[in-house]
Amino acid sequence: MNLEVRIGRLVLEGIALAPEQRPRVQAALEAELARLLAEGGLAPALSAGGALPRLPADSFTLSGDGDPTQLGQQIAQAVYGGLK
Repeated sequence: MNLEVRIGRLVLEGIALAPEQRPRVQAALEAELARLLAEGGLAPALSAGGALPRLPADSFTLSGDGDPTQLGQQIAQAVYGGLK
């Protein structure tokens, strides 16, 4: 399966990120979400392709030392949980 995950706009409320951290968070989120979708399958809403204008995510607690890559992975896992 060939997956491409692109996030046009990401709104994170209550999380302070330096401008240079934002691209790393987004890249990690996209990569982790693509991995999860490839391993666990696509949600019915995405199985035919296309885009979603909005997607709720499961809640999560930030862990780690503020590493942007880890933050992106945590967000991806919450988004993936919201897809199921």
